[in-house]
Amino acid sequence: MESIEFEKYRIEAENICVDYNGKVALYDANLRLKAGQICGLVGMNGAGKTTLFNALTGFVNVSKGKIRINGESLSVAQRDQTIAYVPQSEGIDSDFPVSVWDVVMMGRYGSMNILRNPRESDIQAVKNAIERVNLVKYSHTPIGNLSGGQRKRTFLARAIAQRASVLLLDEPFSGVDIPTEKLISELFIQFKNEGKTILLSTHDMIHVREFCDLLVLINKTVLAYGDTSEVFTPENITSTFGGFSPDVLFGPES
Repeated sequence: MESIEFEKYRIEAENICVDYNGKVALYDANLRLKAGQICGLVGMNGAGKTTLFNALTGFVNVSKGKIRINGESLSVAQRDQTIAYVPQSEGIDSDFPVSVWDVVMMGRYGSMNILRNPRESDIQAVKNAIERVNLVKYSHTPIGNLSGGQRKRTFLARAIAQRASVLLLDEPFSGVDIPTEKLISELFIQFKNEGKTILLSTHDMIHVREFCDLLVLINKTVLAYGDTSEVFTPENITSTFGGFSPDVLFGPES
């Protein structure tokens, strides 16, 4: 019966706790997301957003609680490359001589053999992903020669090539130019229509109100969670950000 319940959700986190050397980073956090939902994750720096991402990807172990992805354990999700994570600070040295094509191909590593010899299906997946982020003419450009927005698109293409059903994005709109911001917004809507589940951390309240179906407010635990229209209240935002009013933090609503 439990597996049937879990199958309703792409992401299910139940009462999860994470601590680092005895210091609590996240406690009793709960989250459920279905296919085709876009959820914003909002909180102060150090509130536990990255910790939650790390727990959902299996990068850190939870000290308590349960996580299921597509009704399966994290080990199965990792094996099947179900989750793609796009970090705020990309983990590849910009001086390292690796091209856009190379980075995007990394999204296919999980489906390759031990020698990582790309098949025709891998090559096609990479081509399609690069096309979707409008970087075809930069395919063989070293990532160190790209702008911040182009680099962000490269790592988003890597997630597309991976063909994961769950996308975790850490501050996807941070440090990008207007064309990239527009492209990312359009891609999110496409992902939603394709049935992908998106969880994104952001400080950009405009984008939260524009296209996030759900909103999670976090400060070491989940303070509020639900439909964006219901959760995005002055009281909740003020509580999440330590007593500062929404107008001070984000400006008045238009």
